[in-house]
Amino acid sequence: LTGKEALAHFPSLGPPAGSAPGKGHVKQCELLQLSRKQKRLCRREPGLAETLRDAIRLGILECQLQFRSERWNCSLEGRPSLLKRGFKETAFLYAVSAAALTHSLARACSAGRMERCTCDDSPGLENRKAWQWGVCGDNLKYSTKFLKKFLGQKRIGKDLRAKVDIHNTNVGIKAVKNGLKTTCKCHGVSGSCAVRTCWKQLSPFHEIGRLLKLRYDDAVKVFSTSNDAVGHSELAGPHRHGHSPKHPALPRPTDLVYVEDSPSFCRPSKYSLGTAGRTCSREGSCDSMCCGRGYNTQSRLVTFSCHCQVQWCCYVECQQCMQEEVVYSCKQ
Repeated sequence: LTGKEALAHFPSLGPPAGSAPGKGHVKQCELLQLSRKQKRLCRREPGLAETLRDAIRLGILECQLQFRSERWNCSLEGRPSLLKRGFKETAFLYAVSAAALTHSLARACSAGRMERCTCDDSPGLENRKAWQWGVCGDNLKYSTKFLKKFLGQKRIGKDLRAKVDIHNTNVGIKAVKNGLKTTCKCHGVSGSCAVRTCWKQLSPFHEIGRLLKLRYDDAVKVFSTSNDAVGHSELAGPHRHGHSPKHPALPRPTDLVYVEDSPSFCRPSKYSLGTAGRTCSREGSCDSMCCGRGYNTQSRLVTFSCHCQVQWCCYVECQQCMQEEVVYSCKQ
């Protein structure tokens, strides 16, 4: 969230116990790993600290979901070291954290949890009517504007890593923008559409996470090159078909970019705990995840609810069933 550590270790991803109403958000701001300027913005905006916490949680859970079958599983261990490098995984972390913050801010505005923003400015729709009808749109315009101010993206000269980090942050923001849809609701007698109200709504964050994972799979390795026409350096990638060899191809605004090849993540290192003991799928991920070391097979009995029936009135009655489950885990 700071631009230096996109998804940091964060004590107990829930609200701090015993925080006093009114000034509670100030205490929450102090707990977050933010720059001095960011803490000042946070203290000024009640509701922002809670939204930042939501964004951290959202980004971590989605990252771990998308990488659950990969050698690197987006664990918190090793993340500070990872964020200092220019790997594909670093690119994904910057993108998913920026996307989570953009998404959470826009949703917080429409839910009325922020003081300085409300619903989106869909034409012909007043905020009071929007909340009354339950059609308050997600305020992506405010979210992206605030985020640029919050992250404080400045001119970065020839610093390749800074260019890459800002590029990947913007990929995350664009992924949220691309998922913005117009939703409409009909008002009229017997459900007729005599009057129709429309508003802006963001895609579920899982769809954005899935899109960013596809961008990760096709990430582009880049280097810095001087552009004499504009007088500064810019990112350049491998030659594409139809481009002149004298003019390297620029990465697209939707490409995740990286500058150095990733480690294998097979063995414990400062970047991850390795894959020993990780659960895998025999048909899918075991061969890759276990790095050629093979995997252990273990049977266990699991209990689950079965033969459930709705009883009058008003509860569900279930039996307890057991079944054997086979678990595969990577060898040491």
